[in-house]
Amino acid sequence: MRSASIQPAVITRVLTDSIAEDIGFEPGDRLVSINGEHPRDLIDYRFLCSDEWLTLEVVDASGKSHTVEIEKNFDEDLGLEFENALFDGLIQCNNRCPFCFIDQQPPGKRDTLYLKDDDYRLSFLYGSYLTLTNLPSAEWDRIARLRLSPLYVSVHATEPLVRQRLLKNSRAGLLLEQLKWFQANRLQIHAQVVVCPGINDGLHLETTLRDLAAFHVGEIPAVASAAVVPVGLTRFRPSEDELVPVNTAKANEVIEQVEQLQAEFKEKFGSTFAWLADEWFLIARRGLPAEAHYEAYPQIGNGVGSIRLFLKQFEQAAQTLPDSVAFPRHLTWVVGNAVEQAFEPIVARLNQVQGLTIKMVALNSEYWGQQISVTGLLTGYDILGKLKDSNLGDGVLLPSLMLKSGPHNTPKDSYFLDDMSLSELVSQLKCPVLPVDGIDGLLKACLTLNPVSSP
Repeated sequence: MRSASIQPAVITRVLTDSIAEDIGFEPGDRLVSINGEHPRDLIDYRFLCSDEWLTLEVVDASGKSHTVEIEKNFDEDLGLEFENALFDGLIQCNNRCPFCFIDQQPPGKRDTLYLKDDDYRLSFLYGSYLTLTNLPSAEWDRIARLRLSPLYVSVHATEPLVRQRLLKNSRAGLLLEQLKWFQANRLQIHAQVVVCPGINDGLHLETTLRDLAAFHVGEIPAVASAAVVPVGLTRFRPSEDELVPVNTAKANEVIEQVEQLQAEFKEKFGSTFAWLADEWFLIARRGLPAEAHYEAYPQIGNGVGSIRLFLKQFEQAAQTLPDSVAFPRHLTWVVGNAVEQAFEPIVARLNQVQGLTIKMVALNSEYWGQQISVTGLLTGYDILGKLKDSNLGDGVLLPSLMLKSGPHNTPKDSYFLDDMSLSELVSQLKCPVLPVDGIDGLLKACLTLNPVSSP
């Protein structure tokens, strides 16, 4: 266990009308223990706080220690949010995968861009992917004891030698034994396979998907689903690596190979089981599968069906669009060029609203050296390079998934992946910028024109 490194949990927010607000908790207070136990992370916190009687040890912002006793309903939330989900530090990655995005960044940026997590707790809480190569027996015991399921696992290959080659870690070859452990403990994973041409494609990919499908059996399948994703490379990757990018021919080859397996899995399991990320179809210049293909979107976090889901959600929300807006407005919507063709119907529908003019600007990332780019990887450098000195109208619509909050968690402390701040971009563009979150955020920004950030 990691108890020696457990730190008090710093409270950043107290929810309105909550137990914590009634008691008098304030941001900056630090939670030390619950019923005498020091929580390691948000998982422990939630588990310990489920009791009806709680004794909390708290240190306020001035450094004064308090003991707080609480009586509440079982499983009732206290209403506290914390600076970090992990109170004992991040479990970092011990692999050296050549395709790791962290290692494909330039030096000299903010420290958080270089953190290589491989933490099962973040996997359980937020769906981030881990490799299972760095867990001592005590952590495996905790996963089983707390029933931390599902987890999200970067598999890449099930053949021991191929996975060891990809992860540069001798423990990577233990994966099939680990999947048997999940099966024996009635716990689940969602699997990810990043295809690197010449290494884990072809027969290796077929072997991997068939091996994973062998665990898609029983009342609680150990492998609930699998996603096949193309490797993403940047111009900053080490020159000596063995990776090559996915081209159109390779994308078509992988699509045809996986679609044959999908048909087999569908007949056997009643589910597609293994899905292709949207990027394959964009690189192959093919149309996306129909919306019904994606079932319950089990791999949406891997970009499997994300475009179809976005279009479906927009179509539903668009039914409430007004015929006109009170004040005419002209807005520029920035997206990655990977979704340009798919999003053209959205722009056309928005422009049917009288007085509303939306211009979509679809960009590739010159910063990363990519010809086709997803929206989330666009940087301030990319946007500024294409939009500066352009007529942007009344404002720029910027998907918020491009941004990460800085230490003060305010809009002006938001940063792109190249470390440019949102406020710097606004200053350079000399135009209001409206970060938008999802369909609701997009429509609200289009109809209300209330810039979050302006020069």
